[in-house]
Amino acid sequence: MPIVVDIDVMLARRKMSVGTLADRVGITPANLAVLKNGRAKAVRFTTLAALCEVLDCQPGDLLRWEPDERVAPATGASRPGSGSAGTPG
Repeated sequence: MPIVVDIDVMLARRKMSVGTLADRVGITPANLAVLKNGRAKAVRFTTLAALCEVLDCQPGDLLRWEPDERVAPATGASRPGSGSAGTPG
């Protein structure tokens, strides 16, 4: 999954345990572990907002995008409107 969750980083910066964060956010430690370990398929905005409030951070401090190494880059494909035949140049 190209979305990486950096909750561990913020927990370390705040010197907070997973259990404490889970209690303050209002989710189970098991659900927080799923999110923290990158196994979650989705996160509710209310949960993200609660995480940001408790950790005093922005969503971008918790989530980042990394290219998926398993997907090969597209080759030779042209984008619409990129000067293809029949389009004034």
